[in-house]
Amino acid sequence: MTLKLFLLLGVLFIIGVPIAISLGLSSILLLQLEGKAIGVVAQKVFEGLDKFSLMAVPFFILAGALMQKGGIAKRLLALANVLVGWFRGGLGAASVLTTMFFSTMSGSSSATTAAIGSVMIPSMEKKGYPRNFATALTASSGELGVIIPPSISMIVYGLVANVSIGGLFLAGIVPGILIGLSLMITVSIVAKIKGFDEVTQIDKGSWFKELWKAFKDAFWALLMPIIILGGIYFGLFTPTEAAVVAVVYGFIVGYFIYREITMKDIGDILGKAAVTTGIILLLVGFASIFGYILTINQVPHMVAETIAQISDSPIVFLILVNILLFITGMFMETLAAIIILGPILAPIAVQFGIDPIHFGIVMIVNLAIGMVTPPVGVNLFVACQIAKLRIDQLFRPLAIFLAVLITNVLLITYLPFLTLWLPNL
Repeated sequence: MTLKLFLLLGVLFIIGVPIAISLGLSSILLLQLEGKAIGVVAQKVFEGLDKFSLMAVPFFILAGALMQKGGIAKRLLALANVLVGWFRGGLGAASVLTTMFFSTMSGSSSATTAAIGSVMIPSMEKKGYPRNFATALTASSGELGVIIPPSISMIVYGLVANVSIGGLFLAGIVPGILIGLSLMITVSIVAKIKGFDEVTQIDKGSWFKELWKAFKDAFWALLMPIIILGGIYFGLFTPTEAAVVAVVYGFIVGYFIYREITMKDIGDILGKAAVTTGIILLLVGFASIFGYILTINQVPHMVAETIAQISDSPIVFLILVNILLFITGMFMETLAAIIILGPILAPIAVQFGIDPIHFGIVMIVNLAIGMVTPPVGVNLFVACQIAKLRIDQLFRPLAIFLAVLITNVLLITYLPFLTLWLPNL
């Protein structure tokens, strides 16, 4: 039965059926072929969506849409440019830093790539960066949108693996900063070798004035992650309640303070957020049926036994998992991979003595690399659309950033204190 399920799913993927529909259709067809009660479909979809924590998804999506429309990106860019834009490769580093700032509000990788790329790719090209390099950098740094909290991927993993979402949010902070700094250093080194983006001479007095001005302008944007993560950490509200706070705060900042959102924009913002939410909830609901079939066929148990026969070492297990996730991420969207593999791999990781929060971050960071690897690299498609380039034109500069990202995955995998330091405080 399990083999039939994966064969059906594979065929639907190959012919281009959307992932959410593929999960549901393959599961329903198999239940019909096996003569199972079709009524279980409605029951499992309802069970999959009947979770209070899942309410955080539409609210964080809406908060990100409000922030994107509310002029947040350009203010964060101005601040990042003052902070790091003066050294060799500074504009590229500013692009990464802006992405890190914006990731604390969006929760989505593709939204972050689109918001930052539309501004930064043309700006970097004017400063002498090759267009394919600037595009590859934007796509690579865009993955921080699902690593730096709040993250929709973390919410979904927390639900399917029964792990604290607040703990995952805190665990993602240090890895996100580590990856961001690694990309900034890489840009600086490449800029020095290639000879683009010269060092800018600055006057300390005028620099502090510019920094203060940029900080004041971006203050309300920077305050949002402090309110959200601080509120969760100090127990003022749950991650779900934090999502609602983010929406209210995003509207106040965009409409009343920055005044870049008008009442005419609200319908468009709500519409885009609703479409994205619908896709994600459809994915979660149909994945519940898929997971039910895997469970009744004891797939997690069989996978655990197979891995145990190979080795009883947690190190070997993590190596195998990282290889599996890297390959999966190349062909499957991150949320779909989390929903399918999370319930299978998370219990096995616990059996090997691996902290479930640490394993969740390893899984999300690894799958995030799939966003910048062909053939299903969402960030690549978004960035290439902005830059008007073909994906194959990015391969050479992309290889540099992929090496950096893979190195970070290994560090995060085998140095668990990087993820567990904040949650354990």
